[in-house]
Amino acid sequence: MKYELCPSMLACNFNKIGEQLRVLSENGINWLHIDVMDGNFVPSISFGQPLIASIRKESNLFFDTHLMIVEPIRYIEDFVKAGSDSITIHYEACKDVKKCIEKIKSHNVKVGISVKPNTKIEEIYELLPSIDMVLIMTVEPGFGGQSYIDSCTEKIYKLRKEIDKRKLNTIIQVDGGINQLTINKVIEAGASHIVAGSWIFKENLKDSVLNGISEMNKCIDLLKEK
Repeated sequence: MKYELCPSMLACNFNKIGEQLRVLSENGINWLHIDVMDGNFVPSISFGQPLIASIRKESNLFFDTHLMIVEPIRYIEDFVKAGSDSITIHYEACKDVKKCIEKIKSHNVKVGISVKPNTKIEEIYELLPSIDMVLIMTVEPGFGGQSYIDSCTEKIYKLRKEIDKRKLNTIIQVDGGINQLTINKVIEAGASHIVAGSWIFKENLKDSVLNGISEMNKCIDLLKEK
């Protein structure tokens, strides 16, 4: 299984975004998690296609775009054109989630489905064969810096068991409250792609990136020993 630490741009210093993207790519980061919020599906408003298109010119990172917006099908083409390599939509935000999945796939980018903490993971099992990734929110979406919700760990275990039973390659990504105290929980439960915001984007970004990767690798090594 391939593991990735996915820094969340929501926590970056926007005054130094070009510099910070270079630090990420030069120190072992491959994925950039990009949270798009509409002030409707979630209370906060973040940024949209123009910002993504702007940083796309400066970065070769894999752009993992997480749409926390109502009826995302309306904007799929725009986010593809802006430079997204993967688009994750919320199961709870779509009237016709299957139609939205097909729309994303038609543009030859990866597709993910995200679920809120209170959504039962079993609800998206039927979608697994048609998607590349499931993003399990381990906090309520909309704000950075929240504490990890422990009850979400069981959802990761259940999803990993279902994916393995079906012999699928679906990625399990987690987002919310990830730090040196919680990363072991999600990796042991079966997640491979770890979104982290405030834990990574600190004053000395290089050191925090290297520390985050080191902590992730320690957890992976411990898992292999079991």
